Order: sequence, then structure tokens, then C-alpha cells
Amino acid sequence: MWKHFLNKFPRKSSKSESASDSLSSSISNGDGANFGNTVQKATSGNLASSKSAAAVKRMSSSVFPSSVVAGIEPLLSFKDVTNAERPNLFISKLNLCCVVFDFSDQNKNCADKDIKRQTLVDLVDYVHSTPPRFTEPMIAASCKMFAFNLFRVFPPNYRSNKGAGENDEEEPMFDPAWSHLQIVYDLLLQFIASVSLDAKVAKKYVDHSFILSLLDLFDSEDPRERECLKTVLHRVYGKFMVHRPFIRKTVSNIFFRFIFETQRHNGITELLEVFGSVISGFALPLKEEHKIFLWRALIPLHKPKAVGMYLQQLTYCITQFIEKDPKLSSTVVMGLLKYWPVTNSQKEVMFLSEVEEILELMPQVEFQKCMVPLFRRIGYCLNSSHFQVAERALFLWNNDHIMSMVSQCRQVIVPLVLPALERNSRNHWNQAVQNLTLNVRKILMEMDEELVSICKRKFEDEEGKQLTSQENRRIAWERLESTASIFHPVTGKTAVLVTPFSPSSVPTLT
Repeated sequence: MWKHFLNKFPRKSSKSESASDSLSSSISNGDGANFGNTVQKATSGNLASSKSAAAVKRMSSSVFPSSVVAGIEPLLSFKDVTNAERPNLFISKLNLCCVVFDFSDQNKNCADKDIKRQTLVDLVDYVHSTPPRFTEPMIAASCKMFAFNLFRVFPPNYRSNKGAGENDEEEPMFDPAWSHLQIVYDLLLQFIASVSLDAKVAKKYVDHSFILSLLDLFDSEDPRERECLKTVLHRVYGKFMVHRPFIRKTVSNIFFRFIFETQRHNGITELLEVFGSVISGFALPLKEEHKIFLWRALIPLHKPKAVGMYLQQLTYCITQFIEKDPKLSSTVVMGLLKYWPVTNSQKEVMFLSEVEEILELMPQVEFQKCMVPLFRRIGYCLNSSHFQVAERALFLWNNDHIMSMVSQCRQVIVPLVLPALERNSRNHWNQAVQNLTLNVRKILMEMDEELVSICKRKFEDEEGKQLTSQENRRIAWERLESTASIFHPVTGKTAVLVTPFSPSSVPTLT
């Protein structure tokens, strides 16, 4: 039966024909069931003793028995076959590349690895130079090969267990199989970007399961792999419009798991980079689904300790939303205040920088909705004992757009921040902070001298009341201490009258 099947395909030589006949009989007897074992045994025994390229071609069918399905020897060049035979040769080479090798030992299966690598290079060159019209069998074989080589589960020790700032100086981990993975990613990118790929046919194989496995790879420790995945995901999102809602939902789930469960993921930065360009393409008016993504996924990303690793990309995504719909700016600021760090000065500095970027895009109407809690928090930052936090809060007053909004709402804002400025000018330990404080106070004086004078007098009155209260409290404690010193403590065997304990007299909680 195998002979009858193989006779339908073109023969290149009598030698390759005899090899195919012998292979078909071995497969019918069950000898070709284990593809990996055949590769290791036949290649290690035959390739090591090969004396010419012809010998390699002659035994390629026995080394890679899965290529028999296409009926063409997989190590042939695309230039050596007719256009009609190239789809079968393409599938044959893809089947050959489905074998996955162990790269933990670089000296193991060296000849097999070289053959596979050269075959992958041939596939990439073929798709890039003369883009074929991808038939459904070619698409199915391609997706199968991508799945075999790329989709894998990373071991626990492969993942990062440290927060931002702790592993910034560590060397990144590189996958030893990258010499093959890189070419597979190149082929995947060429495959997705090809104009001859029909998305309606390909979506049967580039399905939800394929995309889910692709997104799982973003947790790779290898930055080179994450960079390739970023480009591939962007192409997939653009090519398969039907899968866009699923991609957004799955990425949201990755963010949720990172924020509320693990706080460990290597690819948050790359995912945010992809979604930065995705958000910029959202149509107006924004859909409710997109706003929910902002409220439930992007804003809570400020919560993890590792926010410094991806804050730049996160800020870009949020500012893209605000540029699309400025009415979202007050909601974003209130979200930032919800996750504002209390004990992490480094995060506080980053939050202040992000607030400045958001305020530059905020209209006056939205500013008025959040100015009271915002400047109350800025007042706390002005009095921070960490000089970088205080400096960053003072630098906000150098922004012309922010100052114009403050000027219009000075009756509300100046009373919130002037007490903090007065405390800084009197008590702050850092001289640079004191100098900046005096500059900001001078700006406010030029803005409304009368208002500043009123707020200053009010602050001084409150300070006087507070000092009086402290003095009264000190005197009261001294009186208590002197009264207590009159009574001598009970010592020795002095009899003491004790009220008998009655359980019924103890009140019960209801």
C-alpha cells in the first residue's frame, strides 16, 4: 500500500526511491513509531560516517520518517523542485522541524541540530523571498511546528522571585535553545505577516488555544524571546480581528493574576508596550469595555512593588486613554491616590512624575473634581523627610499648565499647601528643599499676596493653639505624676482589702 501511495509522487533518483521503499516497509512494521528515537539512532550512526552531501540526502528519509507523508525528501532545496512540488516540500521540512532537541547538553545530537537549523533557515528564506500561497495543509503543518517548538511550560526556578530594584543589576537568563527558537520566531513572524495568508482559513489553527499558549510565553526569562513575542502578538492582533476581544480579555487576566495573586511575571512590560499601540488605535467614542480595562486592569497595576519595572509603559497606556477621552483624567488621578505608596519613597517619586504627566493633559473641569484630595496628598509629600520626594513635589510648581489651573482654583488649593510650605521653611533638614520651598512660596505670593497672608496668619494661629494644647497636656501629666508620688506602693506583707470576685457581676457581651 505504501509503495502504491509513494508512486504518486515524483522521484528524484533511484537511490532516494530505494530509501523510500525500505522506509515504507519499516514503518508498516512499526519501526518508525518513535520519531525521536529514529532521529537519534540513525543520525548518530550514519551522519557521523557520511562522506559527502549526497550521502546525507540519501539517508534523510530514514533519519526523518515523518517526511514520507509529503513524499519528498526534506533536505532538498526549494530551488531543486518545481513550483507544484514546493508546497509538499514545505510541509516535509515543517514535519522534520517538529523534532525538539535537548540543548542542556550542547554536545548532544550536534549533527541533528545542525540539520534542523539549516532546514529552518531554508523555510524562512523561502517564505521571505518568494511568499507562497498558504494552503490549509501548509497552515496546519506550520501551526503544528510552531506549537512543538515554542509552546512549553517554564520550570519554577525559571521565574523571577524578586521585586523591582532587587534584580535590576542581575544578568538576564538566556535560553540555551535560542539558536533554534530565534529562527522559529522569525518564521512565525513571516507566516503571520504574509499577505498570502488568508486570515479566514488561518483562524481555524491560530485559535484561542494557540493564542493562549503564545501569551503564556511572555513569562519567559529570556528578554530576546519576549521581544520577539511582542512583535508577533502585535501582528496577530492586527491580522485576526475576530480574536481581538479574546486577546484583550486574556491579557487582562494575566494582569489580574499578577496584581492580586503572584506579583511575579516577566512580560508585563512587553504586554504594556503592545497595548500602548493597541489603545492608540481605539475608535471614538471609547467602548465601555475599553474603559473597564483602564479601571480594572491598568490603574491597579500601580499596586505591585515591581511597578518601577514597567511604569513608563503603563504611563504611556494611561495617557493614551486620556488623550482619547480627557474626561477619564480625574478618574485616573483618584485611582492613583487610592494606590498611593505610604512607606516606599521610590514609588512616591514615580507617582509624582506620573501625576505631572496626567495633569498636563487634564482639562480644568476635571481638575476641579480631584484637586482637593490631590493637593492634600501633595502637601504630605512636601513635608516628606525623604528629600527626593519633597523635591519632586516642589518641582510640580514649575509646570506652567499646572500653575494656570492652580491660579484659577487658588482659593481652594493655597490653604491646602501653604501650611506644608511654612513647615518646610522652618524645620526641613535639607537645604535644597528649603530653597525650593521659598521659591514656591514666592510664586504663590506673586499670584495672590492677600490670600497667602490670610492663610499664613491662620496657620500661625493654629500653631499657637497647638502649642497651648501641648503645654496644657504637659502640665496635666506633671500634676498626675506629683499626685501619684504621694501614695507609697504596697510592699512586703501589708494586708490589702480585695473585693470578692463574683462571676455574675461580670458584664457579658451581646
